[in-house]
Amino acid sequence: MRLDKFVCKSTALSREEATQVIVAGQVKVNGSQVIQPNAQVHEDNDILLNGQLLQPRPFRYLMLHKPAGSICSNLDERYPSIFSQINLTNSSELHIAGRLDADTTGLVLATDDGRWSFNITRPTQQCYKVYRVGLSQPLTKVAAGRLTDGVQLQGVADLTLPAKIELLSSTEVKISITEGKFHQVKRMFAAVGNRVVSLHREQIGGISLDVPVGQWRDLTNEEVSLFASASELGIQE
Repeated sequence: MRLDKFVCKSTALSREEATQVIVAGQVKVNGSQVIQPNAQVHEDNDILLNGQLLQPRPFRYLMLHKPAGSICSNLDERYPSIFSQINLTNSSELHIAGRLDADTTGLVLATDDGRWSFNITRPTQQCYKVYRVGLSQPLTKVAAGRLTDGVQLQGVADLTLPAKIELLSSTEVKISITEGKFHQVKRMFAAVGNRVVSLHREQIGGISLDVPVGQWRDLTNEEVSLFASASELGIQE
């Protein structure tokens, strides 16, 4: 883990403030002064700030129900940040494991454990993301078959990996994919001549959305273990 991140996780300091105290020589690692914010440290190191031993907070793992008109970012931009939209405080260290578009709703996972989120997003993990999709016109059997086999997205040479399709009605389907390319679900349906009019993510791997829109909760230990955390794997960030 970077020293500046360790200081942030052990204090109420922002990343900028942590950098300032490190550069000012106020931090010691195993008895030696370290002034490089990007220096790699371990949680079992003795790290002191002005003589005070620092103890990092446990990693956080959250489920959020993203409302429409918010963005998966820590800062408000053209649209409000999901964290401010659902009134989640102390979110500066959190990041999203698999972003959603501004107009897409549903399940978002947030954490400050980089290894855990990497386990969700890396292609080799084969982690299915399940979306409920509203379409502008009925999905034909031919189009559904193409999606199941893999389609070619505009500007991409390789076909998408096979998807799972469940018809809910003529214009509503569930699609399960293991990839996370830019606007992938919308581009997949565009590739078969259809248009997405609503998009909602309801599941990531074994974690299903179960909180109301605009709300959040901590993940259970069982849910966290579905994508083993860095501490459980014995891996230092």
